[in-house]
Amino acid sequence: MIATTQPGLPPRPGQPALPARGRRALGRGLRALGRVSVVRGMVEIKQFARQRENVIFTFSLPIILLLLFGQIFHGEVGHTGVSFRQYFIAGIIASGLMSATFVGVGVSIAADRDDGTLRRLAGTPLQPAAYFAGKAILAFVTSVLEVAALLAVGVAFLGLHLPSSSDRWLTLAWVLAAGTATCSMLGIAVGVLVRSTRSAFATMNLPYLVLSFISGVYFVFSRLPAGLQHVAAIFPLKWICQGLRSAFLPDQLLAAEPAHSWEQGKTALVLGVWFVASLVVCVRTFRWQQQGDR
Repeated sequence: MIATTQPGLPPRPGQPALPARGRRALGRGLRALGRVSVVRGMVEIKQFARQRENVIFTFSLPIILLLLFGQIFHGEVGHTGVSFRQYFIAGIIASGLMSATFVGVGVSIAADRDDGTLRRLAGTPLQPAAYFAGKAILAFVTSVLEVAALLAVGVAFLGLHLPSSSDRWLTLAWVLAAGTATCSMLGIAVGVLVRSTRSAFATMNLPYLVLSFISGVYFVFSRLPAGLQHVAAIFPLKWICQGLRSAFLPDQLLAAEPAHSWEQGKTALVLGVWFVASLVVCVRTFRWQQQGDR
């Protein structure tokens, strides 16, 4: 005889509660999703590694820019005692991170749609969440390797000082993690809306380049016109640059910051809002096959 429980009454002794069964099922589902996501991430990494030109461009461009800026700019930022070399290293790291995540992920999704990968995946049990996670894993691995290379070059050739305390290392870790997650999710959201690889290059690179110029990557942020500062403050790149400056540079630089504060709480808030908004766009708009796909 099958034991049943009447509505409103507690389960009989020995009869497992439905919420417990639900939690176990949810746990199994999440573990399975995690395993599939890791496998998908490994596939993405292997595919990326086979594209030699893409690998070389991804890692060499920020290093070349870093070395060029280190040779071109001399002197200090105001009377802060911080050299222009030190200042621009944080911005170029942030710019390289956004290129590897926002641009790289968005273009790769458009390429998957162009070459029929998404259509083929539609016939498999792969969940969209695992597909997104695979892209995010690739972006994370690429970002970590790129940041490590830039730090090594900065220390070896430009006199970069690594974070001087555990708090600053923690700041560096969470800013890089939050920046990578946010820019990856934003790249997925925009890449989902783009119809072809050709249009993706223009769609992804235009905002990336504009934001790089107004977010404190190539110019001292406080010296930009106030209107451009307000526009830049809407988007993630400005806050990633500022967060990295707070990890690498001494507090004397606060005299040259518009708010005279590192504003780490606001940095976390802005990145969090962009992450959630991008996630909502992904969930609401992603389809394995769009209308008109063959």
